[in-house]
Amino acid sequence: MTVPHVVAVDSADQAEPLTVDAAYARSLEAALTPSAIGPVGLEIESHLVNLGAVADPVPWDRVDPMPDAVCDAAGRSAITLEPGGQLELSGPPASDIATTVAELRDDGARARLALAELGLGVANVGADPLRPSRRVNPRPRYRAMEEHFAATGRGGPGAVMMNSTAAMQVNLEAGPESGWPERVARAHRLGPTMVAISASSPWLHGRDTGWRSARQRTWSRLDARTCGPVPGCVAPDTASDAGLDPASAWARYALRAPVAFVQTACGETAPVRESVPFEQWASGEVRLAGRVPTAADLDTHLTTLFPPVRLRGYLELRYLDMTAPRWWPAIAAVVTTLMDDPVAADLATEATEQAALLWTKAARRGLADEVLADSARRCVQIAAERVPAPLGAAVADLAELVESGRCPGDLLAERIEEIGPHAAFEELAHA
Repeated sequence: MTVPHVVAVDSADQAEPLTVDAAYARSLEAALTPSAIGPVGLEIESHLVNLGAVADPVPWDRVDPMPDAVCDAAGRSAITLEPGGQLELSGPPASDIATTVAELRDDGARARLALAELGLGVANVGADPLRPSRRVNPRPRYRAMEEHFAATGRGGPGAVMMNSTAAMQVNLEAGPESGWPERVARAHRLGPTMVAISASSPWLHGRDTGWRSARQRTWSRLDARTCGPVPGCVAPDTASDAGLDPASAWARYALRAPVAFVQTACGETAPVRESVPFEQWASGEVRLAGRVPTAADLDTHLTTLFPPVRLRGYLELRYLDMTAPRWWPAIAAVVTTLMDDPVAADLATEATEQAALLWTKAARRGLADEVLADSARRCVQIAAERVPAPLGAAVADLAELVESGRCPGDLLAERIEEIGPHAAFEELAHA
């Protein structure tokens, strides 16, 4: 992707007090970077599993040394570890979606073989269907976020989000500045339809949740000021922040979002145990850690915001469940084509008109909802005619599934009903 624009400051300025106006300006400039449309980046998260005991969490002493052993195998892709030990594979952006998928698929296959030599596997599914939501990563950031969620009344969904969910993130260029309002709005309008298509998390903690995407449901139970869609970007004609350009809407969102944690004078990461919007800290109305914020504090704060479409200089689409290798390349191809191909984008705008705000229905009912099913069928058909040839067969396979009114989560639920959650999870891990 184009390198995100970050306001240039030296180390001394990083420590200078930050006013509300300066925080707004910094957030505004970091939101979107003018660029040509084309390059695509992908990040895929998977649940790390002990192949010898799939129902048990993988302890940190087995997880921590693991990246060194598999990084070489993963080629150009970077490996990081999430709070619950989920493994994230982030491929560098490539010139088009077909190349991006091919490179990440190859890197992932090699990493999986390296993991198998350590007795570990990965399960590609939107939520861990079996194990409890337990943090294993001891990073101070994750401990502080866990304590922040608990103290502000969202400990349950916070724990699930951090430790039991896995997503595929599609990173797309911001494009020319003149097209930002429509491009960012399109990314949001596609959201519910793509949630319904990719839904792959019907079970959680060994129980059927009654939702197609328990992952998306979990995000909806967190603070909307931090994890909800950015007002002014979803439906500019009806939103409370109507008239704002996307970068301004993002800057306002960032300042209104509560601060999760701060650095103390002794260098420790301390959770914020009450709801304090960043603008209250910057205005001096509230003092956290006994001080006012700096540019470094704002930069950290921006990394704790998780809306379904995050502006990071480019567009990070965060609303897709991770799915099995059979499905995720096609899902990535569909959403990228509907965003980046001008003909497909125009057709998708019309196709998703009735479904554009159905986030909850998409997570609960998936393609069992008639409006979402119609939108999904149309969108996949549009994409099937425009995707790069190497991904044509995968998208055609996905189109058959969508035409049947089912999503990957429906197939997983059927398999769990046949053999039980433990055996189904083991099957995923050994795939």
